[in-house]
Amino acid sequence: MLDAAFAAEFARDWIEAWNSHDLPRVLAHYTEDFEMSSPVIPSITGDPSGTLAGKPAVAAYWTKALGMMPNLHFDLETTLFGVDSITLYYEGHRGPSAEVFFFNGDGLVTRAFAHYAR
Repeated sequence: MLDAAFAAEFARDWIEAWNSHDLPRVLAHYTEDFEMSSPVIPSITGDPSGTLAGKPAVAAYWTKALGMMPNLHFDLETTLFGVDSITLYYEGHRGPSAEVFFFNGDGLVTRAFAHYAR
């Protein structure tokens, strides 16, 4: 089971990694076969499902997205934790945003869902 300390550390490192645009550091939080779902995926990759599987596919998506948004910056608002999941609520370039992360027993993300206000 996750606890508040793990959730706070994950949130801090995840936000710092994104704000420094350090993609290898971001990807270090995930399993090799993790799945990412986002309503932005279709517009950037052309994949209408909105879901990508595996680090190579998600890394290509995030590389392209970072290239399109060189000033990307997130401000963490709050962190919520559950039994095996964490939700980060933050302010980003799309306004209020939330990402839900599901973890394995090793503390790595196996599945993530992004949600945006716009």
